[in-house]
Amino acid sequence: MFVCALLFIFSGFPVAFSLGGTALLFAGLGVLTGVMDWGLMYAFPERVFGIMSNTTLLAVPFFIYMGIMLERSRLAEDLLRTMAACFGPLRGGLALSVVVVGAMLAAATGVVGASVVAMGLISLPLMLRYRYSPALSAGVITASGTLGQIIPPSVVLVVLADQMGISVGDLFVGALVPGLLLAGGCVVGALTGAFVGPVAAPAVPTLVVRSNGTALY
Repeated sequence: MFVCALLFIFSGFPVAFSLGGTALLFAGLGVLTGVMDWGLMYAFPERVFGIMSNTTLLAVPFFIYMGIMLERSRLAEDLLRTMAACFGPLRGGLALSVVVVGAMLAAATGVVGASVVAMGLISLPLMLRYRYSPALSAGVITASGTLGQIIPPSVVLVVLADQMGISVGDLFVGALVPGLLLAGGCVVGALTGAFVGPVAAPAVPTLVVRSNGTALY
């Protein structure tokens, strides 16, 4: 079922239709093989209503909405430009900026997909423009994007708290220090890669930003 869902998604179908179509396909296979009965489908509306009325899971669409607003309003791009102006002249400074901005986006959205896509669209062309190694660039973006799983607030922690029946706030408090340690580990890894392989992460010229948002290098 998981492989079938991935095939539908990678073939270009929208994610919602891919997941729903996969569920219906395997429900039909379950009926044909005698594993389930069509009568169980009557429980589907009640299941959906139960999830919609769950006050804990209501945080998930709001987190996703906040991530979309950060991307569409270009606040994440402005944040990356500011961090690049601070750390860019250092060797590996642009990679450090990506990790810091990725951690901030993770704390703001809590959605891994939104963070990785936003950072990939914003920072990858900039890193490749200044002759950063493609492998190092992709690794830094991917690593910093996954910080959204543990740095509060996190959609994963919200769903986990709902399934385990524990407090979301307790999970957020418990994940704060490990999330910061993981972000610090990404910073150390990026700087270590820059100093071990200076060609892979060179220093960039000083970044000067005009008032209209365009950049001079």
